[in-house]
Amino acid sequence: MISKEDFTKLHLEISPYIHRTPVLTSDLLNKLAETEIFFKCENFQKMGAFKMRGATAAILALSERERAKGVVTHSSGNFAQAVSLSAKNSGIPAYIVMPSSAPQVKKDAVKTYGGQITECEPNIKARKTAAEKIQKETGATFLHPSNDLNVIYGQGTAAKELLEDFPDLDIIITSVGGGGLIAGTALAVDFYAEKCKTIGAEPFEVDDAYRSLKSGKIETNSSTNTIADGLKTQLGDKNFPIIQKFVSEIIRVEEDDIITAMKLIWERMKIVVEPSSAVAFAAILREKEKFKNQKVGIIISGGNVDLSSLPF
Repeated sequence: MISKEDFTKLHLEISPYIHRTPVLTSDLLNKLAETEIFFKCENFQKMGAFKMRGATAAILALSERERAKGVVTHSSGNFAQAVSLSAKNSGIPAYIVMPSSAPQVKKDAVKTYGGQITECEPNIKARKTAAEKIQKETGATFLHPSNDLNVIYGQGTAAKELLEDFPDLDIIITSVGGGGLIAGTALAVDFYAEKCKTIGAEPFEVDDAYRSLKSGKIETNSSTNTIADGLKTQLGDKNFPIIQKFVSEIIRVEEDDIITAMKLIWERMKIVVEPSSAVAFAAILREKEKFKNQKVGIIISGGNVDLSSLPF
């Protein structure tokens, strides 16, 4: 496990390559939620999501020999873009496996950032097979979107910045997909806050993290029927132990809760957030008593929205 000193050092190392994103508030949303909320806006991060932090941390951790051969990942969206841009910044090749069903806008973004796309069938087995083939052919280092320790540490720097700006937060809440963001956030809270706790939020439709905390082992989902497309992945063996140790609880929300929360943020804060980002705010609205009269930080994970399929 990383030390606080090394976590601080990592943040300094990635800082030239990322934005220190703003923290926004809304009096109207505070009144509606009956609490005080601080939105850490990673939708304003480079490439539009927090994943730029983890991808940068992982690439900077590579040896010179590893850098020369580049990196490979499989992703349908945000991590594909983050790895492509981070690799471009470091002058190394990036091989990106994307499912054929990935939105064209995301494929175009990866190409713009210099990523070399290999398309595959839209399932996990096909993704892994294609990535392994590229690894063998090129010697590239595989970067997992959420189950890589350097990626996890990088993601946690968003919470570190939030706590530097607002050190008296009672809670930081994030959405939960593959587990990288919440694991990194929980570590940052443990390092840099005295009385703050970390809470997760996820849809009922993909509540594997909620069930994993209950059972003590990594659970899977039988369906992925949620508007929060970024949360369809499951926890991994590197982030799950961190989540078990440092995350207080995970709150589940309905699809209608997510849509309502997303619409409120768009309308009242005038910012673009993707459905997965709205899940944390939806959890606060759903369980107001738990958060009432507290200072709550939310990591707005991203703003890469397919504008042709908005839910409102």
